Amino acid sequence: MIEWIAATFPNVIKMGWEGQIGWGTAIKDTLYMTFISFFIGGSMGLFGGLFLVLSGPNGIISNRFFYQFLDKVVSVFRALPFIILLALITPVTRAIVGTALGPTAALVPLSLAVFPFFARQVQVVLTELDFGVIEAAQASGANLWDLILVYLREGLPDLIRVSTVTLISLVGETAMAGAIGAGGLGTIAINYGFNNYRQDVMIVATSLVLLLVIFIQFTGDRLSRKISRR
Repeated sequence: MIEWIAATFPNVIKMGWEGQIGWGTAIKDTLYMTFISFFIGGSMGLFGGLFLVLSGPNGIISNRFFYQFLDKVVSVFRALPFIILLALITPVTRAIVGTALGPTAALVPLSLAVFPFFARQVQVVLTELDFGVIEAAQASGANLWDLILVYLREGLPDLIRVSTVTLISLVGETAMAGAIGAGGLGTIAINYGFNNYRQDVMIVATSLVLLLVIFIQFTGDRLSRKISRR
């Protein structure tokens, strides 16, 4: 078995686990870019989507100017293809991080890509909630913070589902960022696999990305079903 693996995946074994292009480093960088950028961009998107609902035409703090401004910001960033966003904000990335290369630098464009996508997902989820629950909370004297908690509590199962979709989309974007110098499995698959005609490296890197996507999907679905039954 070991001999078959060594013969079938010689370049995979040669790359090793540690080092700048090791498999352990690539996996760590991919997880780092995925979950840190989701935390940053997802937090922005959660508040963005929430305030799109709250300040909208039927919102509890309806404000036409604020709603239209936020809606346009989300729409503009949502319309930008990720590869163009990467190039467009390179000066901003350099100003914040000091470089445009590496996993930490990739957090800036990845977070900005997550923000509008997740904001729209959150907006759809919260808009479809039963408004009677919100009216009941208002009638009982709930303040703005209490109403925000009601929105989040009622929409939690669907918010987990859209978080799962966002994370899966983000895994693909980390691979794209990795292909142009951010590191991670994207760098391994494209720069060390495809560009150097090492099919075994390409296959293993792609398989690891697929396994990460399957794990995220399975965990998100299970958590969402568990909360929905409560």
